[in-house]
Amino acid sequence: MRSAGLSILTSSIGLVLAGHGSEFSSYKENVNELAAIIRKRSPFMIVKSGFMELSSPTILEAVSSAVEEGAEKVVVVPVLLANSRHTTEDIPRLLGMKKGQSRGTMLIKEREVQVAYCNPIGADPRLADILLDRARTALEDFAVGTRIESVNEAGNEIFEESMSIIRPLLAKDLETMDPLKVPIVERVVHATADPEFAHLLTFSKGAIEAGIGAVKNGADVVADVKMVEAGINAQAIQKFGGTVRTYTEDERTINLANKAKITRTAAAMRVAAEEGLDGDIVIVGNSPTAALTVVDIVKKGIVKPALVIATPVGFVKAAESKDEVSKLSIPFITSRGAKGGSAVAVAIMNALLTMTH
Repeated sequence: MRSAGLSILTSSIGLVLAGHGSEFSSYKENVNELAAIIRKRSPFMIVKSGFMELSSPTILEAVSSAVEEGAEKVVVVPVLLANSRHTTEDIPRLLGMKKGQSRGTMLIKEREVQVAYCNPIGADPRLADILLDRARTALEDFAVGTRIESVNEAGNEIFEESMSIIRPLLAKDLETMDPLKVPIVERVVHATADPEFAHLLTFSKGAIEAGIGAVKNGADVVADVKMVEAGINAQAIQKFGGTVRTYTEDERTINLANKAKITRTAAAMRVAAEEGLDGDIVIVGNSPTAALTVVDIVKKGIVKPALVIATPVGFVKAAESKDEVSKLSIPFITSRGAKGGSAVAVAIMNALLTMTH
């Protein structure tokens, strides 16, 4: 959530995420999704993505775009893990800086613009949590036919330490909560570091049982964006015969979005519906228009998913789209208000998977 005071201070400061670029479109899509999340959660009003090579726009074009939108100063953050030639030489050179400099001035559209350059991501403990979560997925796969608790013991240290902090914070809520909801709430709070989700998550009657049953029946999981698809434990889904997929890069989606002048995520849900979503699990973690599209196709009787998980984030249509989801006659799990996001949707789905035996 934006801080009003900080928003005023940063209203004339643009933020540019500087990625390397890739021949795979999913790379650009992920960086753009990170920019969208930052735009919604931070005081920066202008957030752009730029790339060194293989993807567009370039870093300079992103800086220029930020200036055109009103930025008088620009902060450039490399979306790269560690210092390398790219972070210490190549990107600074693109910004008109020498090696080792973190501040400079660029001439953009005949205007002198101050630029601040930041360090790469580095060995951040928050990143370690994400890597451990990915590793746990692999450990669960190795643990077929064994005691998974003993296999996961070493990798669960940080998770369990987090739970030891989270559970006292949620103690009063957990005492009266349906036991089936507890693992989901705990995992969402762990993923967001926000105990308020204990009150924001909404479950329709039988939603959890419907999700577990769908997984056991080999349901596919269809996500609105690649970031959600990438975060779900696909191996656990595959054990029961299902797959995890999204349609944002499908040529049919791109054509439909252009022709109908709708968002690509909304078009992706329509394409998914054409292939059939009956008995499947639909997850919307990012896009309000995707959630509204799901509501529309369900209400029209075009498809009947086993479960809809909808947690889009933001101040434009996010709360409204989730309100519409909560009116559906089919099972759903959603969150109230502007809070949500891909991490919340992924946490809900992966918690359901841990409950599926």
